[in-house]
Order: sequence, then C-alpha cells, then structure tokens
Amino acid sequence: MSAGIEMDDTDRAILRALVRDATQSAGALGRMIGLSQPACWRRIRRLEEAGVLKGRRLVLDPAQLGFGVTVFLGIKLATKGRVSLEDFERAATAIPEVQVVQHVLGLFDYRLRVTARDIADFERVLRRRIMTLPGVGQVEANVLLSEERRPGPLG
Repeated sequence: MSAGIEMDDTDRAILRALVRDATQSAGALGRMIGLSQPACWRRIRRLEEAGVLKGRRLVLDPAQLGFGVTVFLGIKLATKGRVSLEDFERAATAIPEVQVVQHVLGLFDYRLRVTARDIADFERVLRRRIMTLPGVGQVEANVLLSEERRPGPLG
C-alpha cells in the first residue's frame, strides 16, 4: 500500500474505523478490533509518523451553514510560468469562498471548489475575486447539483 510502511489487516481495520468516525478514542477503537488501548494507540502513532494518517478532519455541511451553492471552476491561465502559478495559488487560497485549489493536468490549469450563499453571491465572488486573480484567462463553471461521498479504497 505505502512504500514506507508495511500494513496488515489490523492497520487497515483501524483506518476503516477512523474514516467512519475519527473521533473514536484508541480504547474504543481497540475494543472494536480486538486490541488493547496501548497497542491500538501505538499503531495509530506509527501510521501518523509514516504519513499514512495526515490528521483528522471535521466535515461541515455547507448548506446548514447557509452556503447553498457549490461551484467547480476550471481555470486556464492566460500566462504561465513559475511566478504566475505561485501568484495565482497564493491569491486563490486567500479567498474565503474558495474551499479547494487543485493544480491539474488537462484542458484547465486549475480546478477550484467555491461555496457561496446563492447564485447572486457566487456571481459577486466570481466578478470581484476570481476574475481579478493574477493570470486568469478562460473560466468554466459547473454548479454542483448533488454529491455522493465515498470513504475511499479502504471503506
């Protein structure tokens, strides 16, 4: 699985359980998979130190927080070069409505996930913030209609 660490079925069970609920204590997790709390904690620490576990995140529901629109933007830069890429990334990540900035290969140079309260709010963000980013050329917007989240290959 990872080039830097040997993982067994117990490690994979720990990862699957943490993907479902990262708030579980090492004791509760150990009981679930048949390990003592110290043994489970050692395995979790080993996975963290190897970089397999990169933190535990809280998932917020944007709609419940008043952000009813999510838009994926494909952005092709008008000019390219190391400086323009860094300038674009720095400026894009400073916009609060931009949740994700991905440098991609293909038709576009970047893919952004933008949340807004509604379409009018998104238009404001697009006009005042996105279109004024350094180097922006072509922009394509795709509004998210629904989303099915999956836990990934271990789920």
